[in-house]
Amino acid sequence: MKHVAILQFPGTNCDLDTKYAFEKLGCSTTVVWHKETELPEGTDLVIVPGGFSYGDYLRSGAIAQFSPIMKTVITFANNGGKVLGICNGFQILTEVGLLPGALKRNIGLHFISKFQTLKIVNNNNDFLKKCAKDEILNIPIAHADGNYYIDENGFKELEANEQILVRYSDEKGKPIVVNGSVTSIAGVCNKNKNVFGLMPHPERALENILGSDDGIKMLEGLIA
Repeated sequence: MKHVAILQFPGTNCDLDTKYAFEKLGCSTTVVWHKETELPEGTDLVIVPGGFSYGDYLRSGAIAQFSPIMKTVITFANNGGKVLGICNGFQILTEVGLLPGALKRNIGLHFISKFQTLKIVNNNNDFLKKCAKDEILNIPIAHADGNYYIDENGFKELEANEQILVRYSDEKGKPIVVNGSVTSIAGVCNKNKNVFGLMPHPERALENILGSDDGIKMLEGLIA
């Protein structure tokens, strides 16, 4: 059985959703308060979940990056451990430098909350290995600072290393503008493909009765 550590900061609001998701997939879980300095023994995967850590003061994720647990997460990731940041978690992982780029305010400056179709760009990684390349998934989004930015040289590296995971798209897979992200990017990974981040919420897409179960195949890859 895989063990998943789920971080919790002041303002985190998706920790219990994430706990439910991974327990539904057969994992054991521990919610880890941000002031802890160690991960549970035997941790196989760390999730930095969504929410509004520290109320999104200064900049989303900008304060959470200094929490004690993040030093341990950085060491865990640098040693090859798998880390997934969802929404605010994605923002935090860019702030600490585990993922390239940055998340800015959405164009139009509005909070966006809805189901959104996504296109799988690269599945040559543990996160999306259960998905087909170019597959279209229906996953909820809920963010105000999801506008992904990276400079031209950084973007070229993302493409060359197959680090672009998913793009916002229409139902036929054509990229669309949702929040202003560079080339409609919704998620990326690091060069070593063990740290992943995305703005959409796969942990909220586990049951068709709630709108979609497409999140299952995304999360399953990390624990297979």
